Amino acid sequence: MNKVPVRVDGRFRLGEVLGSGSYAVVYSAQNIINDDNVALKLETVVNHSSSVEREYWILKQLEGGVGIPRTLWFGRESAYHALVLELLGPSLHQLFLANNRRFSLLNVVNLGVQLLSRLEYIHSHNYVHGDIKPQNILVGLGNLRHTAFIINFGITKMYWNTATSDHVPFRHGRSLSGTPAFASINNHLGVEPGRRDDLESLTYMLIYFLRGSLPWLTSDDEKLSNSTILERKARATIADICHDIPVEFANILIYTRSLAFTEDPDYNHLRSLLNGLRATLPAPATCMLDFSQPDGPAIPPLLSPDGPSIPPPLSPDQCCVAKAISPCPPKVVRRSTRV
Repeated sequence: MNKVPVRVDGRFRLGEVLGSGSYAVVYSAQNIINDDNVALKLETVVNHSSSVEREYWILKQLEGGVGIPRTLWFGRESAYHALVLELLGPSLHQLFLANNRRFSLLNVVNLGVQLLSRLEYIHSHNYVHGDIKPQNILVGLGNLRHTAFIINFGITKMYWNTATSDHVPFRHGRSLSGTPAFASINNHLGVEPGRRDDLESLTYMLIYFLRGSLPWLTSDDEKLSNSTILERKARATIADICHDIPVEFANILIYTRSLAFTEDPDYNHLRSLLNGLRATLPAPATCMLDFSQPDGPAIPPLLSPDGPSIPPPLSPDQCCVAKAISPCPPKVVRRSTRV
C-alpha cells in the first residue's frame, strides 16, 4: 500500500476520507494558499490507463455546464494520480435516508427536470454517463444548494464517433456497467450503452424516490445478484413499478424503454410531462429543490459521505438572484438530429 501524501501539489492539504469507489478514494482537502475547501480524488498509478485522468479530460470537455463539477487541478503526486474538484454538498442517497426514504412529489419533479437537462447537456457532448444513481447526484453548497450535480464520470463512454460522424455500432456481449438496481434492462443484457440507458436509469431513480423502493429491491437492502435483479426487473410490469404514483412516470418509463439504440431522445417531451405534473400541484409549486432536514444531526457536504454541515436554505428572494441556479423552466439545449 502506497503512503498517502499529506499534501498534493504543495498546496492541497488532505483531510478526512469522504468516500471511495472502484478506482479512487475521495478526500476533503484545503487549499492552504486561499483556505478554499475542495474535494480531492487519489488513484494509485498502475500500468494501465488512469480512470481519474480520463475523468479529468471528460470534465474539461463538459466544463461550464450547469450541474457539472468544476475541475481545479490534475496531476501526479508521488504514486498517485490526483484530481482536485469543487466541494459539493450531500448526495441524494444521504438526503433520501435523512428524509425517511421518501421525497415529496414536487422535489422529485424538480429533480427530474434538472437532471433531464444535465443528461441532455452530457449527451450533446457525445457522452453517456453510464451510472445514474442516488450516490452520483449531489446538491451544491451556498447559492448552488438548489442545483443538482452529476458526478463520477469514471465509466462514461462516447456514443458518437467524431471521426466518422456516426453513432457507435450496436453490440451485444458487454458486461454490466453501472449499478444493477438502477441499470437499464438492455444494460443487464449486455447491450452497448446509449443515451436511452441513462434516461431509463434516471426514471428508475425518480420512481425510487417517490415510492421508497423498487419491485426488484428488498426492504432491508439485502445485496442481490445481478441476475436476480434482472429477473425481477424483467418480470415487473409498468403497473407494478409505477404503483400509486402519478401516471406521468409510467409514461416516461414507457417512452425511455421504447427508444431505439441510435434514436435521439425527445428531452423536451419528457420535461413537458414533468412540468405539466408540477402545474397540477397546489401553489406555490416552485422549481427549486428543497430538502428540508428532519430533526437530528445535520447532513455533511461531500463528494461522498461526511464533511461540514449544510448551510440554511436561501430565502425565495435570494434564490431568484442566485446567478448559477437554472431558471424555471430550464434553458433548452438544442436537440441533436444527427441519428
